[in-house]
Amino acid sequence: MAVSFKVPESPAISIYQNSSFLGCDFTSDASTVDELRSPNCVNMIRSVPGKVRKRCGYRKIAEYGAHVYGVHHLSTTDIWLVHAGNKIYNLSAPKGGDWVTEEDEELIDYDSNNIVFQNGDPSETIIYEGMAEHRSVSFEIGLKLVILDGTYMYIFDGTNFTKASTAAYIPTLFISEEPEGGSAEDIYEARNLIQPAWKESYYVKATGSGGYDPTRIVDFQLSYGDLDDIAVQAWVMDQDGEMQPKEENTDFTVDREAGVVTFLTAPGASPVSGQDNVVIQAYKTVPGYADRINHCTIGALFGVNGANDRLFVSGNPDKGYDDEGNMFTNINRDWYSGQYDPTYYPDTGYSQLGSDASAIMGYSIINNYLATHKDYNEMSQSVLIREGDLEDGKPAFRLVNALQGAGAFSKYCFNYLEEEPLFLTKLGIYAITAQDITGEKYAQNRSYYLDGKLLEEENIEEAFAYTFRDFYYLCLNDHVYILDGLQPVRTDKNKPYSTRQYVGFYWENVPASCMFELNGNLCFGTPDGYICKFYTDRKALESYSDFAVVDDEETSVPIPAVWETADISEKLFYKNKKYRYVALKCLPELASSVQIWAQRHGIWEMLKEDNTTLRYFDFRHIDFTHFSFNVDNTAKVLSTKARLRKLDHVRFRFINENLDEPFTINDFAVEYTQNGNHKG
Repeated sequence: MAVSFKVPESPAISIYQNSSFLGCDFTSDASTVDELRSPNCVNMIRSVPGKVRKRCGYRKIAEYGAHVYGVHHLSTTDIWLVHAGNKIYNLSAPKGGDWVTEEDEELIDYDSNNIVFQNGDPSETIIYEGMAEHRSVSFEIGLKLVILDGTYMYIFDGTNFTKASTAAYIPTLFISEEPEGGSAEDIYEARNLIQPAWKESYYVKATGSGGYDPTRIVDFQLSYGDLDDIAVQAWVMDQDGEMQPKEENTDFTVDREAGVVTFLTAPGASPVSGQDNVVIQAYKTVPGYADRINHCTIGALFGVNGANDRLFVSGNPDKGYDDEGNMFTNINRDWYSGQYDPTYYPDTGYSQLGSDASAIMGYSIINNYLATHKDYNEMSQSVLIREGDLEDGKPAFRLVNALQGAGAFSKYCFNYLEEEPLFLTKLGIYAITAQDITGEKYAQNRSYYLDGKLLEEENIEEAFAYTFRDFYYLCLNDHVYILDGLQPVRTDKNKPYSTRQYVGFYWENVPASCMFELNGNLCFGTPDGYICKFYTDRKALESYSDFAVVDDEETSVPIPAVWETADISEKLFYKNKKYRYVALKCLPELASSVQIWAQRHGIWEMLKEDNTTLRYFDFRHIDFTHFSFNVDNTAKVLSTKARLRKLDHVRFRFINENLDEPFTINDFAVEYTQNGNHKG
């Protein structure tokens, strides 16, 4: 009897392929991460939407030997100031000069974008000493640069760097006042908080009732007594209508306790009918007045009808008891300056916002509104919305709405991405949108994919953020969390109250204490006193290393870049799979390499390390340590066999951790067969 055999068919080959890479997902469990995202993505960034590459490194461009608390720019003079330690340096200054020797010329670095820096002695560029060792912020207004360091407000006009109080505006409290005082109907200007001086302008009439004789009027009553010991100043109009200065104890005496100025010779009636003819300037320090402004740490430019013509300042931590034993708090107050004048802060120009237990943390500008953010202690009014208008010719900033939501957690993470204001809360990075302004609540989380790692960081309240081009960089503990403004995605399933999320990335070994843009380059200061600049030439090999100091020697260190796939189990997650073949498509480089790792039953093993496939030869860049005869500079496919059997799922990891090597991922695929149920 004939025997027949039936040969079983070979298992069909299935293919998993991914050609879109959308950053990190540190929040979802690795087994549930979307296949487009990575549960472990380090030092990668978007190359073009949907593709990722290794980030560029950075190099040193200046050194100051102390913690860099801020870098500030006055655009009218294009001068850059560095706040390092307790000093202010001119970053723009070290471009040569008498102190640069011929030997030093080798240290001068000329970039294609005209950034020129000298590694010489930074003490040659000190322009001020005595700053607080505290993060500083700055604002440009009225052709001046205003800097806050939590101890004083400073003004830089391109030449002079001074405390704002030394050159502050002196207001005139009353005009057309009668000599006995108290006759002016309305205050003309409010007192200036940051300095003790004020003026009063008097009109001595030619005739009057009740025995009024201008030739006998020598006493002029000021609005305040208990004057400071600073010499009182006065001006009296002469017969030609010109104001002439008078000196204390020569032309007049002062009863400081009573606040009375007595002229030795009566000024007489005004020679110009209807025009004031006596002006007196006096000084009275009110304890705590100047500190209300000087101790501020944050601010925003805002004004009537949304104009950026006044500086709002807040972040003053002072609270407790004043000199008279009265309890006070400044944490929920802010003050605004005169129009285009950052040296004038009217003592009437302030707002007290929300609960006394909750501090003002920062500001967002939304259309013509000023959104003021309170901290997480505010339970009912986390964001207060104001608009600016004129009332009786004077600025008024009315509260028009209050929103509930997560309170801000850092003073220095307020910035804009794609014109959307972002800020950091205990729940992640949030946004306030124009649609929120007219509502009662907001819940616009934008960092869902980063929150799983970000919110586990220590000292998260010390984080700061900076927006450069299409990216929002949040820096903390030598880490950088990045939101990509070019890749917003709808994720209503994950965050039902958010309209969208941003693709996120994560960097390590970036010790940034502040960030700034210099001539189109992203730069940062460090806690150990360096100013560093990120490389911009993506094809240059030297762009893929970081500056470091190792054993007191300056050197370059590699950038370890990692992209890890989500768990790959495909539709039949319960079936046994045999993963046979792995392919990776990358952009070719003059020097590049990749390690391919696979996770089997929770244990990682290397499948292949390739140091040749991704390279090509170019006569313009001959480097025998990275030599290849391949002159094809089109995209390269790197592949390897994989003998991964009896797995219900697998995860792959791609690593490039070599010095001076770029690395870009365009596509990834794996072939597998499946047969039989997985038994665990």
